[in-house]
Amino acid sequence: MTKIKVLSVFGTRPEAIKMAPLVKKLNTHELIDHRVCVTAQHREMLDQVLNAFNIIPDYDLNIFKSGQTLTEVTTRALKGLEDVIKKFQPQLLLVQGDTTTVFAGALAGFYHKVKIGHVEAGLRSGDMYSPYPEEANRKLTGVITDFHFAPTETSKQNLLNEGYNQNKIFVTGNTVIDALFEVVSDDYKFENEVLNELDYKNKKVILLTTHRRENLGKPMESIFSAIRDIVLKNDDVEVVFPIHLNPKVRSIADSILKSLDRVHIIEPLDYVPFANLQARSYFIVTDSGGIQEEAPSLGKPVLVVRKETERPEGIKAGTAKLLGIERENIFKGIDLLLNDKIEYEKMANAVNPYGDGKASERIVDIIIDNLR
Repeated sequence: MTKIKVLSVFGTRPEAIKMAPLVKKLNTHELIDHRVCVTAQHREMLDQVLNAFNIIPDYDLNIFKSGQTLTEVTTRALKGLEDVIKKFQPQLLLVQGDTTTVFAGALAGFYHKVKIGHVEAGLRSGDMYSPYPEEANRKLTGVITDFHFAPTETSKQNLLNEGYNQNKIFVTGNTVIDALFEVVSDDYKFENEVLNELDYKNKKVILLTTHRRENLGKPMESIFSAIRDIVLKNDDVEVVFPIHLNPKVRSIADSILKSLDRVHIIEPLDYVPFANLQARSYFIVTDSGGIQEEAPSLGKPVLVVRKETERPEGIKAGTAKLLGIERENIFKGIDLLLNDKIEYEKMANAVNPYGDGKASERIVDIIIDNLR
């Protein structure tokens, strides 16, 4: 029996998290010969996820270099992937999301006339430079994709609006929900004692994450200043901030937040402890895309500190609220959720629009139905 040869390509922490449950399904299916290639666009944070999900790559391009430019990432990934594709000769190359690895992976496959499957296809912000370069990466990837695995009906509609063939678009749900359900546990114990000692029942623990390139500088100063104002006003609030490795983020945080006793700035967390921290938090303030999808599955409201989001489904469903990047608006949005129980319950109990934890299973079925 001839198996379908599938190559999964990813290179960053968020991609690895969302591909992990799909990798497991592909690895164990009797009709599929599956291999994993990591570019290691991000090295350390990628390895954390690979270890958490026990994924051993078949190919590791190890392209990361400190201070790397987008051009360097793209060219190194293209060259490395060319060798892998020639060796394995896949029928289908899978990419996920909107990183530079995604675009380079799809382009490498296209150059060798390999069919492309794009997991989490169809997200759009409407601004080519926000988020940058992600909006361009996902649109460019879409042009050469054969199978668009859209997480939601909204994503599907975005693709239809751009003229893509509806027979090549499949609404699957988001694989991040699959991953989340695998790792969250009520009896989970953190390695970081600060997290174990927090009083999650009697305190309102806000989880803060921010790292986006477009928020560096004044927007991030506004975000941190609003958090400072919130902590000073509300005695029952604790903030946990797993800080990004970017030294620019650290410098701004140190100048505004470091002196506050109830703001706990900790080192970045691996995926499993971070997922469990989400589950125990009161709500989340973030500029992350993935968290907008994950948190609603745990019943946690999400306040998005960005000018726009490519995930409008959460806003529409009421699981997330877009606060922008102005200090006063951020403060008002957080303060309302802290002190208005009705508003909090409305967001916490809204239906998650991103899926039921079976997206990976659907994607595998679609691959078999179309390539067998």
